[in-house]
Amino acid sequence: MKNEQIISIPNLCDARAKLTENKITYSNIVINEETKKANKGRKYLVKTYGCQANVRDGEMIGGLLEAANFRKTENIKEADIVIINTCAVRENAEDKVFGEIGNLKSLKCKNKKKIFALCGCMALEPHIVDKVKETFPHINLIFGTHEIPYFLSYVEELFNSDVSRIISVKSQAGEIVENLPSIRQDEFKAFVNIMYGCNKFCSYCIVPYTRGRERSRLAKDILQECRQLVDSGYQEITLLGQNVNAYGKDLKDGTSFALLLEEVAKMDIPRLRFVTSHPWDFSDELIDTIAKYPNIMKSIHLPLQSGNDDVLKKMGRRYSAREYLDLVAKMRNKMPSIALSTDIIVGFPNETEEQFEDTLKIVDLVKYDFAFTFIYSPRPGTPAANLKDDVSKKEKHTRFKELVKKLEISILESSQKMIGNIYPVLVEGRSKNNPEMYSGYTESSKLVHFKAIPSDIGKIIKVKIVKAQTYSLQGEVVDG
Repeated sequence: MKNEQIISIPNLCDARAKLTENKITYSNIVINEETKKANKGRKYLVKTYGCQANVRDGEMIGGLLEAANFRKTENIKEADIVIINTCAVRENAEDKVFGEIGNLKSLKCKNKKKIFALCGCMALEPHIVDKVKETFPHINLIFGTHEIPYFLSYVEELFNSDVSRIISVKSQAGEIVENLPSIRQDEFKAFVNIMYGCNKFCSYCIVPYTRGRERSRLAKDILQECRQLVDSGYQEITLLGQNVNAYGKDLKDGTSFALLLEEVAKMDIPRLRFVTSHPWDFSDELIDTIAKYPNIMKSIHLPLQSGNDDVLKKMGRRYSAREYLDLVAKMRNKMPSIALSTDIIVGFPNETEEQFEDTLKIVDLVKYDFAFTFIYSPRPGTPAANLKDDVSKKEKHTRFKELVKKLEISILESSQKMIGNIYPVLVEGRSKNNPEMYSGYTESSKLVHFKAIPSDIGKIIKVKIVKAQTYSLQGEVVDG
């Protein structure tokens, strides 16, 4: 492409390299008045795909743009810059993004001054960057998860020079940058990063390559952010990390996730959650902390992935099925009413019918309240993508349907047990399917629909469950 500027491109070997230090810097974003004047009237749109970490990235991207005097719009046609914030966990997520990118081309034809940017996890995959370069010339900016603190300089250059495309994707995890501005998605619940990256390198997972090695924020910075949210009236905080249980290990100062969680709980935030946990790092101390504080929600996401030891070993999960069940038993011994959700992959390369049956046995034993189920999707660059696979697509889909059917039995059972009981529910807004109803979540992360009033949004109210379906509940608001 003419006038293309390549600052750095992704390299999976660089992403895997060990960190030499955990560097933390404190940003003091200063936007000069000339830049603000140039951006007056300009609008932006951030379209986010994927997990909570992507949502949090999108909030910071929006914060930086608004600091530079851009204003948010939901109308893609009037946006001067459109940022596609992507997920790379599965192939179908990437396919959706490519469809979205393709649809942008017509807008570029109508307004050549528009800037289209691709960021997020897909930007860290070499084959994705190559495809965008070759196939989508209307994409002006590709930047990685480590470049968010600096991307405003790329935007300014694209608007003010003859450079038509900038690619800046550094795979080696950089420093943690604190004090970046952000525009929160909600006014009553918030995500708070406690760490970035992952060191587990499960054989099927691209995340350690796109998010980098584990880097923990300092506890004082996390607690300051949480305190500001509590003082601003937030009702719920979710602490974020690819593996929150590993928080603090890299700091080597005695900090642990259990200690951090307790300090946040002491702030009297009405609801405190966290995602995601790895079973290998789930300590007894952490279980005790969760059990001790009523404002820590008794709802834990505990990925299983497979119920067979041989498959778990090939996945690089570092625990056995028995160890997983023992952990579940510990949790339920301390917290009998705890709600458990999980991730399960069907059709990992060469998974046998007997190995799949082992997964079904775990599902029967644990009786999950919710589950995210996936057919294995090979991620280029991961070890599992090189495995020869003798399981047909048809067989994988058959197993997937069987797994979902099995899960739906326990999910419905747990919902039906709630009928007639009253639960606190955080009202999130109008129902997506019925504007006359409102929706919210119980402490156990069950979705409830009920009649309410607009002023209830953002409040925790009492709701009596009157009807249970597999994936949602219906309730009635109870006074007092």
